[in-house]
Amino acid sequence: MKTYNDLYTKLYSLDNLFLAYKKARKRKTKKDYVLEFDEDLINNLLKLQRELENLIYKPQPLKTFIIRDPKLRKISKSEFVDRIVHHALINVIGFIFDKTFIHDSCANRKGKGTSKAIERLKIFIKKATKNYKIDIFFLKADIKKYFDNVDHDILLNIIGKKIKDRNIIDLIQLILNNHCSKLGMPLGNLTSQFFANIYLNELDYFIKYELKIKYYIRYVDDFVILHNNKHVLEFYKQEINNFLRNTLSLELHKDKSKIYFIDNGINFLGFRHFDRYSLLKMHKRKIIKNKLTFMLKEYKEVNSYGNLMRNIESVFSYIEHENTFNLRRNLVNKINLKLNTI
Repeated sequence: MKTYNDLYTKLYSLDNLFLAYKKARKRKTKKDYVLEFDEDLINNLLKLQRELENLIYKPQPLKTFIIRDPKLRKISKSEFVDRIVHHALINVIGFIFDKTFIHDSCANRKGKGTSKAIERLKIFIKKATKNYKIDIFFLKADIKKYFDNVDHDILLNIIGKKIKDRNIIDLIQLILNNHCSKLGMPLGNLTSQFFANIYLNELDYFIKYELKIKYYIRYVDDFVILHNNKHVLEFYKQEINNFLRNTLSLELHKDKSKIYFIDNGINFLGFRHFDRYSLLKMHKRKIIKNKLTFMLKEYKEVNSYGNLMRNIESVFSYIEHENTFNLRRNLVNKINLKLNTI
């Protein structure tokens, strides 16, 4: 296994910090905290560089708030300067791990995302049903309180197999400990999303190379396995749960990890997927409408047409390939109406 040393000096180089700064401020250039940082940009970056180089950097306490999506979620937001550090870290170690991830790990990766995951699931359904000629079953699974239960020691051990730079490991531990001491990662941090893939990459390898499961796709802690034999899926489910408990100190969510007949439809990433078509779930329709309302309100406040168009394109790319013609038409009419009154 290839390992990596001497990464920390690259992390705090001014070139890397400036690149990280540009990523952290992307689509947030009008925010007050970005404008304040920009007022003395060079000195702020040099100050951060000195703190990192001298190993005296300390992240600020997280700001926590609750959202409904549709269930209640606790989101923890890092200060802008800490987000720069998160990007700087991933700039130097991201490629090391990303190239080890399986093809069908679809969350928070360049060139992947929800649309690609949905397209991939459709391909799997077509192949598993032999062009829709045979009936199949599926295991739809979810890991119980995943982000709350990631074990820091296990995560650091996984990362440490590749990263041998002690200062990088110490920085990662500092970021993790900013949330709590030994367990859990905050929703809302870029690093949490990245570490989530590293942690469950262990599960991916077990499923693909130990159990040799062919039709498997994962998005964060939400995954689907297709097979024509229900009993085989029951065996897989038990083996996966044993692996999670014994290796990662996790377990499947009992109520959200069940085996169904394909005619029930696969609930995955906001859609119910059947063999030949997909339907957007009602709560997702409401979330999308609320999201567009917020985008239009933000556009009115900061007057950034480019940001608005990028956000709208993101929403439509998520729903455009499914049976959502009427929804898309209604959303376009709503957007046009609102823009004409701004």
